[in-house]
Amino acid sequence: MNHVFLTKPTLNLKNEYFDFYTEWKESGEDMVPWVISRDPQDFEAMLDWLDNHARGIDLPEGWVPDSTFWLVSADQKVIGAVNIRHELNDFLMNEGGHIGYGIRPSERRKGYATQLLALSLAEAKTLGIDKVLVVCDEINVGSERTIINNGGVPDQDYVEENGNVIKRYWIDIHG
Repeated sequence: MNHVFLTKPTLNLKNEYFDFYTEWKESGEDMVPWVISRDPQDFEAMLDWLDNHARGIDLPEGWVPDSTFWLVSADQKVIGAVNIRHELNDFLMNEGGHIGYGIRPSERRKGYATQLLALSLAEAKTLGIDKVLVVCDEINVGSERTIINNGGVPDQDYVEENGNVIKRYWIDIHG
């Protein structure tokens, strides 16, 4: 496994991000975290949109500020992405949590998700979040394992209207 790091979205990684986005779109899978589903064709506008979200500018009603980072390998390949919500509203308390993350399909099952979440917890701490809620669907055993590997303590599950069970975990990042 390569050395990886988190970076804020940047113009320098435009081509690498297009590869990441295209691979995910072509897989037909849901794009997680939600921000990666935004079409990057106007790349600079997308970067501005992400920056505005981090600063709490022009957010839709009821939304909270959120910061997006990309997981990048030493050879500049975009491996994954994370979206960190700066606070929780009712929806996020049940169904979204503080942190949403995803690894591109071709790079899964290599330990990157565990690294991505660990690095994300450090970013959450810099945002002033000391206790982080991370959630996953009950059927997503890999994500649940990733959360537990990063210190996740189970909380009460949340059942969506369609019957989908969301596993909720708290991670204390004091100290």
